[in-house]
Amino acid sequence: MKDFPGTPGTLTGLVLRILQCLFAAGSITSMTTTSNFFSYTAFCYLIASMGLQVLWSFALAWLDAYALAKKKVIHNPVLVSLFLVGDWVTAILSLAAAASSAGITILFFRDLGSCQSVPDCPKYQLAVALAFMSWVTVEVSSLIMFWILVAG
Repeated sequence: MKDFPGTPGTLTGLVLRILQCLFAAGSITSMTTTSNFFSYTAFCYLIASMGLQVLWSFALAWLDAYALAKKKVIHNPVLVSLFLVGDWVTAILSLAAAASSAGITILFFRDLGSCQSVPDCPKYQLAVALAFMSWVTVEVSSLIMFWILVAG
């Protein structure tokens, strides 16, 4: 298997996982600091999806940090397959949650008069933007996992 940036057990792989975790945690934080996010199902789904993303990314970040400390690159096909499936599942859930929350946010911003009727609209927008950024980093890591599996 090839050793290139983003593979498990490398510094870039660790940075990618930390960014996933930070963007998802930022999305959760921004959403939960609003006064009534629980009134909208899409926002509740976003928090649940980003919570799963934080757990998954944090666990893999620890694994990457351990592999870096032991100076090993993780290229076990079974583990890479597990990482790939986990990344795909969390990527699909994250994209669905971010897109549905973006729909609600666009409704507030465009259709209800530029967020004037909803006081927490900027926080909703920030949470959605961070969720999409988290999804992009998950998608990058899932493509790297797929490439490692195919190239191996």
